[in-house]
Amino acid sequence: MRTVDFKIKVRTALLEQNKSMKQLSEELGISQAYLSDIVNGNRKADHYRERIMNILKIN
Repeated sequence: MRTVDFKIKVRTALLEQNKSMKQLSEELGISQAYLSDIVNGNRKADHYRERIMNILKIN
């Protein structure tokens, strides 16, 4: 999935589920800054991208 598509899907899922980036970062056990870098494509962290997709139920 392209970074732009991933970013949009994450933001949309967070809004639909009434979750914040802070809540998601806590579920993942990472900092909010690190999560932001992953979502924005500034970090290569495929294992976290997969976990994010599972938590938010993104296809």
